[in-house]
Amino acid sequence: MSGTRLDRSPRPRGGGTHSPRLDASSRLGQAEARDFTAWIRTRLELPSADVERVVRQALEEDLGRGDATTDAVVPSGATCEAEILLKEPGVVSGLPVAEAVFRALDPEIQFEPLADDGDALAPEPAVPIAIVCIQGSARAILSAERTALNFVGRLSGIATLTRQFVDAVAGTATLILDTRKNTPGLRALEKYAVRCGGGTNHRTRLDDAILVKDNHLRLAGGIPEALSRARTTYAALPVEVEAETIDDVREALSVGADAILLDNMTPVAIAEAVDLAAGRALLEASGGVSLDTVRELAETGVDSISVGALTHSARSLDVSLEVR
Repeated sequence: MSGTRLDRSPRPRGGGTHSPRLDASSRLGQAEARDFTAWIRTRLELPSADVERVVRQALEEDLGRGDATTDAVVPSGATCEAEILLKEPGVVSGLPVAEAVFRALDPEIQFEPLADDGDALAPEPAVPIAIVCIQGSARAILSAERTALNFVGRLSGIATLTRQFVDAVAGTATLILDTRKNTPGLRALEKYAVRCGGGTNHRTRLDDAILVKDNHLRLAGGIPEALSRARTTYAALPVEVEAETIDDVREALSVGADAILLDNMTPVAIAEAVDLAAGRALLEASGGVSLDTVRELAETGVDSISVGALTHSARSLDVSLEVR
């Protein structure tokens, strides 16, 4: 395998599916015992049902009535060997999805990963790194090629951007969280890619936790009223409340919010909120976070920083498939 690996500490392996297991509790510190973190720590694997659903839809979209070019040009019994190549530095993600794509067209295809999801690789200029070796039906390999590469490129791009944010806050106790600003239908896969990059998933669905944002507050009549209704209706769910000012933080703390979303606050205001909360609630900074600003936010001592850009602005990595 050409190129070099970036100098990283070993990443956990996930067995045959290469699903990373991240020990989020080791970074949560005092927050570890709070119920609010339970849903963060449970969704650490790539659900096979989601993979099957997404792969089926993607192949239906791409194949239509069949691959006219391949069916016309490639003999029906032909076999071949091919490699998926990573052509730029980044963090690998999506190999189990790519495998599912190829096996959907030919269950007998041999799919050998040469890297693991979560690996950070650095190809030398003009020397791509082979990350998968595939053997089997030539028609199946060529027909599945674009769909498989789309998944690997997209998910690896998300994992790579996530790793950049995680590296930017290294040495602090702050978690990098994703959001629900994902590609419709691909949420499970994109949140998996965030985990591959070392990030942590915020709630996956609306039924995971209660997050009372500005529009909810306007319609409910304020923080105390909203939290009271939330507790009454869903007593078992953790409740996070959005705060735009320090007064909002005080109010949320006074009514026992499990977590507080600090929306578009300055680092000075976030540091004040951290001192004010003193561990009584988890604090999440959010709003316009970039690689240029995330370190300063983390140094305030905030528990987590949510970054919508991880999934809505990540650029796909350059990957290709070449028949040997």
